[in-house]
Amino acid sequence: MPRTTKLRKIYSFPNHYSFVPEDADIDSFESIMMTLDEYETIRLLDYEDLNQEECAMRMGVARTTVTAMYESARKKMISAIVEGKRLRITGGNIEIDTDRNSIKAFIKEKGDKTMRVAVTYDNGNVFGHFGKTEQFKVYDIEDNKITNSQILGTNGEGCGALAGILNVAKVDSLICGGIGGGAKRALEEAGIKLFAGVSGDTDKAVEALIAGTLEADSEANCDHHDHEHGEGHSCGHGGCHH
Repeated sequence: MPRTTKLRKIYSFPNHYSFVPEDADIDSFESIMMTLDEYETIRLLDYEDLNQEECAMRMGVARTTVTAMYESARKKMISAIVEGKRLRITGGNIEIDTDRNSIKAFIKEKGDKTMRVAVTYDNGNVFGHFGKTEQFKVYDIEDNKITNSQILGTNGEGCGALAGILNVAKVDSLICGGIGGGAKRALEEAGIKLFAGVSGDTDKAVEALIAGTLEADSEANCDHHDHEHGEGHSCGHGGCHH
């Protein structure tokens, strides 16, 4: 049997998933794909200034693996810049580094038959902007009944880190108001189903989800400030839209 590839640890999902030349026709030119684990080597080595041994320890892989991923990531990034191609970040054999994410210690253990739903939360209501939410209310559901709920703080993290928090908390679905493209991509990478464009009482929203009557629009964009700041502005985290 072929050997299973070891998962590479990343701290969080990116806030930005696509980089496009300014004068490019986005629908007609070639994309270069960088994996999430390749991106993490660039972030750790060039942004956080770690050495390769430190990077390897963070990601839970051998130093030679870091070297290979880093060289691959650099070549892809340079090709995109020199050749004017779109650079996209997606996929890879990754897992969120739970040792560096304290959320796991504050969330109840999830049962095998439990569906876990998170809702952007503000004083009992669905908060309107995923990227700025300061809290999630997390519901455990078994046999179409809510069996537990708790509040999780977000510590003011960006969109990619918020998706990482939900991933560590083993959330299956998210209910929220507005949400940008980058945040939706991060949730997709985390395997979390999205119900966007929702407002009102959080408990009632979850009850409607259970009943199959929740009115949601997963294409809902968090673009309430676009007319003031131009395309791409979002909730204090511009990357949520890219």
